[in-house]
Amino acid sequence: MNTAETFHELGFRLYGKYVHYQLEAAQLVAQTLERGQGILNNTGALCVDTGSFTGRSPKDKFIVIDETTSGTVDWGEVNRPISTGHFDVLYKKMRSYLAEREVWIRDVHACADARFELTIRIVNETPWANLFCHNLFLRPDAHNVLSPDTEWLILQAPGFFADPQTDGTREKNFTVVNFSRKIILIGGTAYTGEMKKGIFSVLNYVLPLQRNVLSMHCSANEGDDGKVALFFGLSGTGKTTLSADPKRSLIGDDEHGWSDDGVFNFEGGCYAKAVNLDPNKEPEIFGAIKPGALLENVVVNPNGCVDFSDISKTENTRVAYPIQFIKNAKDPSSGSQPRNIFFLTCDAFGILPPISKLDKGQAMYHFISGYTAKVAGTEMGISEPQSTFSACFGRVFLPLHPLKYAELLGKKLDADPEIKVWLVNTGWIGGAYGVGKRISLKYTRVLITAALTGKLDNAAFVKHPIFKIAVPQQCEGVPADILNPRALWRDVQQYDQKAAELAMLFEQHFDKYSAHASETIKKGAPVLLD
Repeated sequence: MNTAETFHELGFRLYGKYVHYQLEAAQLVAQTLERGQGILNNTGALCVDTGSFTGRSPKDKFIVIDETTSGTVDWGEVNRPISTGHFDVLYKKMRSYLAEREVWIRDVHACADARFELTIRIVNETPWANLFCHNLFLRPDAHNVLSPDTEWLILQAPGFFADPQTDGTREKNFTVVNFSRKIILIGGTAYTGEMKKGIFSVLNYVLPLQRNVLSMHCSANEGDDGKVALFFGLSGTGKTTLSADPKRSLIGDDEHGWSDDGVFNFEGGCYAKAVNLDPNKEPEIFGAIKPGALLENVVVNPNGCVDFSDISKTENTRVAYPIQFIKNAKDPSSGSQPRNIFFLTCDAFGILPPISKLDKGQAMYHFISGYTAKVAGTEMGISEPQSTFSACFGRVFLPLHPLKYAELLGKKLDADPEIKVWLVNTGWIGGAYGVGKRISLKYTRVLITAALTGKLDNAAFVKHPIFKIAVPQQCEGVPADILNPRALWRDVQQYDQKAAELAMLFEQHFDKYSAHASETIKKGAPVLLD
């Protein structure tokens, strides 16, 4: 079904001059190579460059303000409004642009739980962008069958540029979400993650607001005992790495919903960071780089091998692959109620312990905080650690007020008091970045396994004097001194001072939410010392 005439015969609107519908991965790879838009690496994966945009552009994402959204969306720096008039003009321009071009169309869906399924039609300007959609979204059981109807439409045209003077955008590139018409427009950027996160934003609006489902930016896996674990964390904290446990089944690596019946994946694939990818430390991800996988913005040597340490194009190198490329992926990608929740933070200040247990108030407080830290060298202008807070570990994807999601989390914890919530520091111990050292991934895995298997339940816990979190004093396989970061500092008074400073940063971030936050959340805050 590769001709526009086929669409006409079946009563479909014309999306492009030449239309390719629901092609298999191998066909999309072949077409990308034929058009000189990519190359194969030595394992047979397709390697492409996304051009001037190698990551999302949050400041260029807009939501149409109308009767549907005006009173529900949390408008501000994250959720920028655009008028229906500007949307209508952009939509018409994009349809005219694509109507004269070769396009690739795919019907997919989101949400592994059929009760919440969202059907999506995606129109791409390149075959490799369509391959990304094939890999990342849930694939229909019957391929190459034209769907009579889909709920949402995405138009993605990297070659189409907006006119900020007349189209209401900030720059020539844009992502515009229209909740009333159920359309997402993406133009001026070839970065594929805009499509994935566009649908994530849609689900973050629809599920909590209309279905009482907590939407989450987290990974999830399941043990042989059927017990589910969730891993929240911002970029660089180890969310994908730690959830890809060969001894546990992977439910998903990035986006999930939590209903009254359990956890389900939004996606059908993984979009893993590839920078410094090591087959010894991350064998599951490394093994997924094979025919059908899509590598973005990596450097390929003349012998076809990828240099994963080369960040000359971007530090945000990525690999997109179907979740079935992970040997222990669960099918269907859903599970029961979670038993353990891990909040991952890369604390470059060396203050937080490698693992600690949170009560309900602390869990809600740290959820609304979404803390990690950037270190020197990761971005231009950063010469020392800088704190980073992103509410619910994904603020830029939340159309609703962050407290809506935090309160939903609190209700989930109330419904099942047996759920354990842990704060895990995958960053520095014994001092800040440049003085201390980053905790070994081996120790982090041991601590998480101990939490999952209940071995930490009988450990003695001591409350941190400032953050009040419960810190275990022993864990088999981990030196006891590592569990208490204060003891590793040469100057404990300096540790106390820096811990107080970090607590103040937490509270400065929380200030914007405190007026409307519940007393339960407020009680989870650290103690501010003079």
